[in-house]
Amino acid sequence: NPLEQRSASRLMYLPAHADGHFEVQDKQFAQLPELLQAGDLIVFNDTKVMKARLFGQKDTGGKVEVLVERLTDDVQFTQDADGQSHDNVALCHVRASKAPKLGQTLLLGDDNIECQMIGRHENLFILSFKNPILPDLEQYGELPIPPYFERHADETDNVRYQTVFHDPAKLASVAAPTASLHFDDKVLGELADKGINTAYVTLHVGAGTFAPVKTDNLLNHTMHSEYANLPQETAELINQTHKNGNKVIAIGTTVTRVLETAYQKTADEQGNVFAWSGDTDIFIYPGFKFGVIDTLLTNFHLPKSTLLMLVSAFAGKSNIEQAYQHAIEQKYRFFSYGDAMLLERNEA
Repeated sequence: NPLEQRSASRLMYLPAHADGHFEVQDKQFAQLPELLQAGDLIVFNDTKVMKARLFGQKDTGGKVEVLVERLTDDVQFTQDADGQSHDNVALCHVRASKAPKLGQTLLLGDDNIECQMIGRHENLFILSFKNPILPDLEQYGELPIPPYFERHADETDNVRYQTVFHDPAKLASVAAPTASLHFDDKVLGELADKGINTAYVTLHVGAGTFAPVKTDNLLNHTMHSEYANLPQETAELINQTHKNGNKVIAIGTTVTRVLETAYQKTADEQGNVFAWSGDTDIFIYPGFKFGVIDTLLTNFHLPKSTLLMLVSAFAGKSNIEQAYQHAIEQKYRFFSYGDAMLLERNEA
């Protein structure tokens, strides 16, 4: 469960040292403004989480749980095998004792939502809904809090599993950018007062964010793909920040993935980045060369997750192992409503 106050969480700070030696400092999240400099730039992900989880049954009566992963109007998905076009199409994860068959109808959200299974795409089911999807999700769906919570989402989650600065028009994620959940108006105000700038990117978080790496060879792991957008305004702020000798702080792994993808796709010889949008399946693991971010704020991640590999690439694998050991000893809270860590780049 979330703490009473968003910013009441703890913050583990790992400053980088030129000689690469490991240091850890135990702080409170509310102290974040003290750890940053005037002129630094904080970059947030302004996505909003959909109430993407639906419960119901198949027309044969068997129970079913649906997680809407992404809405799509791509003809590759909206056309079925017979060439017939469908409206209100979504790619979904479906849990049932028996997978729904092609053409089968599902009744969800206390029978208020009707949809039909029109195809498969990799491990996802392609469902065509009778009515526009988003309004129905908001009315009958449930926020998809992570599976390890082992409970249903409640009214508290409806507030606390969204960031305070999300853009209501960007309703498309199935998980929150959790590092951002620590920010409340008080901390945001103190950052602004100190002259620390803020900017936004968008990454619509998919359920694949929780998928473990199951292969021994990292190169065989298939990364999930997510929609990302770096606006021109944010790109210009990043370039100006670096030109001034200040730091770019990514709030979370989702922001990191947007910025480093945009760097790979657009950077010029001076290292400037430019506006970019598209799907990203960037997989960041130890050995990766970062082009944009200098500092990373992130929560404590599940073992064997791609997120843990990303932070290891950023701060050094042995540093992260020591930091996690310290977190366990000092009883830091892990995962989505847990505590945070502030990492400075240390690729040595």
